[in-house]
Amino acid sequence: MPDYDYDLFVIGVGSGGVRAARMSAQYGARVATAEDRYMGGTCVNVGCIPKKLFVYAAHFAEEYHHAEGFGWGPAAPAFDWQVLLKNKNKEIKRLNGIYQGLLDQAGVTHFDGRARIVDPHHVSVNEQLVSTGKILIATGSWPSVPDFPGCEHVITSNEAFFLQTLPKRSLVVGGGYIGVEFAGIFKGLGVDSHLSYRGSLFLRNFDQDVRQAVRDELHKKGVQLHFNSLVEKIKKHGDDDLIVHFADGSQMETDLVLYATGRHPSVNDIGLENVDVACRSNGAIIVDDEFRTSESSIFALGDVIDKIQLTPVAIAEAMVFASTQFNDEPRLMDYDGIATAVFCQPNIGTVGLTQAQAEESYEEIEVFRSTFRPMKHTLSGSDEKSLMKIIVDKATDKIVGVHMVGSEAGEIIQGIAIAYKAGVTKAIFDSTIGIHPTAAEEFVTMLKPVS
Repeated sequence: MPDYDYDLFVIGVGSGGVRAARMSAQYGARVATAEDRYMGGTCVNVGCIPKKLFVYAAHFAEEYHHAEGFGWGPAAPAFDWQVLLKNKNKEIKRLNGIYQGLLDQAGVTHFDGRARIVDPHHVSVNEQLVSTGKILIATGSWPSVPDFPGCEHVITSNEAFFLQTLPKRSLVVGGGYIGVEFAGIFKGLGVDSHLSYRGSLFLRNFDQDVRQAVRDELHKKGVQLHFNSLVEKIKKHGDDDLIVHFADGSQMETDLVLYATGRHPSVNDIGLENVDVACRSNGAIIVDDEFRTSESSIFALGDVIDKIQLTPVAIAEAMVFASTQFNDEPRLMDYDGIATAVFCQPNIGTVGLTQAQAEESYEEIEVFRSTFRPMKHTLSGSDEKSLMKIIVDKATDKIVGVHMVGSEAGEIIQGIAIAYKAGVTKAIFDSTIGIHPTAAEEFVTMLKPVS
């Protein structure tokens, strides 16, 4: 048997890469990792964590206003972007250290530098050649910006987390998680916020009721929504102004354009040309159920395989990989019933099928839906509405989809996702006693279907 320097070499130390490295090492493998950007990957540095911190910051403006209905005097708070930026950077640095510590504690050797695959069993880092039994690619994804006149003037979510000054006017282009979230963040922080999406309604893969509810709430909050809108070119005017030209002939003057039109697998310059690793047209690495590529010693997981681009999914894939490869306990990844949240304002939480998907999958379904004004807003004066929706297969009474738009939707749906995975029925929901007064109790008190 060949004598390699390591049993596993992991390229990329995001959430998936770190978990795979740690668990494999704990199972007895000799493991090394390499990273040329930042410890913790996208989620920790330019994704989930700083974005959620920004969402918290953006929401405080509303909280000040809502407090007046509860007897607190009016306030005119002054927002300081530099304080938020400084504190966010401090927290991310702390998390970087934690991730490094996790690798150290597991006995993983870490290389700071860009790793490139030389052949099926060799990787080069900083001109050092390392041999390894297996290679795991966990390099994540990177924001995509289409090529059009003036595209050099736009930023992506990567740069948005490090803006030195907050713009007075912003245009976010895109209709997915990131676009909708950043449009709300900018508005909450006092920016004149616009969102442009090429289709008739954003959040394309979400339930139609959810999409419409979020559209209505963002509009109430003052985000200027532009649907069926396509940017044709961008020109710089003066030192700071940007003139955005749309395909319909209209124009917009703004200080900042953020493109959130998708992410592509990050596979550039990692040496894939040196091995027989098959990829899809967008660069996504093709893997089997064991996360093995067409090169038997090379594996991949997380965003780079472009199945479901969520941090917890990458971590779960890493657990399956490590158990199968180094713990003599083969496992398969279960992609069914993965809950997700969008931290727009108000939040989205969802698990299971949309109504349209359920109608295609089942002979007859029942839909239970409730739209209401949360108790808090009976005094706050806000017209914000919450939406809750349950989709049931009528033949079995099994719940096949649950969706929510409202405060703390992600926290509420997380608990419901456990019940969903256990195969919960509507009868069980109906027999559950609600916690009163909460918004979540609405999920166990919807007794009559709307359709």
